This record gives sequence, C-alpha cells and structure tokens, in this order.
Amino acid sequence: MKAELNHSRSYRGLTQDERRTERRARLVAAAIAVYGERGYHQATVKAVCEAAGLTERYFYESFVNSEALLIDSFNLVTYSVLGDVKRAAREAGRGRVARLRAMLHAYFSALQREPQSARVFLVEIRGVSRAVDQAFDAALRAIGHEVARIVAPSGQPGDELLQAGVVGGVMHIALRWIDAGYRPGIESVVDSALQLGMLLSARPARGARARAAGTLTAPAPSA
Repeated sequence: MKAELNHSRSYRGLTQDERRTERRARLVAAAIAVYGERGYHQATVKAVCEAAGLTERYFYESFVNSEALLIDSFNLVTYSVLGDVKRAAREAGRGRVARLRAMLHAYFSALQREPQSARVFLVEIRGVSRAVDQAFDAALRAIGHEVARIVAPSGQPGDELLQAGVVGGVMHIALRWIDAGYRPGIESVVDSALQLGMLLSARPARGARARAAGTLTAPAPSA
C-alpha cells in the first residue's frame, strides 16, 4: 500500500512517473543542444545537466551513462525526421517520383532548420562505441525499409544492400551540403539526391528479382 501511495503521489499535478519522464525529455533536449554546439566528446554530463536545469543525480535516474543519452538523442532526432519524411510522402500523392522528391525535400529542410540536431544525426553518432554503432545501423535499416516501402514498385522484394547504399549516399550528400554552408540551394541538393534515390523506385532486373526471392537454381557442381 505504501508503494502504491508513493507511486500515485503528485506534485504540481504530475505523478512521480510523469515528472521522471519530463526530466528525461529535458535531458535529451539539452543533450541535442550541447552535442550540437560542442560535440559529443567535448560535452560532459555536468554540462548537459546544467543546460537542462537539473542536478546530476537526475541524469543517473534516467541513463546509465553518456552513451545511453547519445543513443536516445540520436533516436529522437532520427525518428522525428523520419516522421516528417513519411508525412511529406503522404501529402505528395501517388507518383513515386513526386513522393521521393517530397521526402528528400523534407529531409534536407529538417537538417537546415535544426543544425544542432543535424550534427547529432550525421556527425556525433559516428564511431563512439559498438552499442552506438548498432543504434546507428538499426536506424539506417529502418529508414531504408520505410523509403523503399513508399517508393519501390509494389510487390517487389526489397534489396537491403541497395537501401543501405542509397540512404548512406544521401547522408554523404547532406554532409557535403552542410559543410558548404547549405549551398547550393535546397532545390539543387534535392535534385542531386533524387538521382540516387531513384534507384529504389526502379524495377530490378529479372536476375536480381529472382535472387531476392530465392528462386534461382544453384549451379550444378563440376565433375
């Protein structure tokens, strides 16, 4: 009964769980800002907590270490941008090229609008640790699957290697664009990325379709 009372006790209209969730969200938002300004390796737990207006004990209430916070920050940025991209595709209509262009425009617009988030998504996530690399790879797979699902010819199996190449290529275009001070204009960079993205909307050759479906017969062993 005592535990139940503590769990339900509220402060300023919020339960303990709600306050904990709110503090966690503040830490993630602060981390995105601090990592975007200083870089992950130059950011300390203390700096993130100060930006969030919280003491360090609240950091360890939510995260086991800085890498866990980096992963949460990366996922928040990544899946927020993915939501923008999917929404743009829905609003673009049924044409695959129109949807792909709208998705790319939404992606590059998000990077330009939120440069600190862009740095977390494109730069700070690289090469920190095995766990962080796994989070990055999982996000790339999710993005590749979603983009292919929207723009690939219906009924065709997905080529995960192609998806990885296209998503990685578009990210490298984004990095070069950001390094150049967001030049050329967004329409030009979308045009460049569209040529790469169109690979996902093309129908694969018959041999590639058969390999993806597992229907090719293995060659007979030589005598």
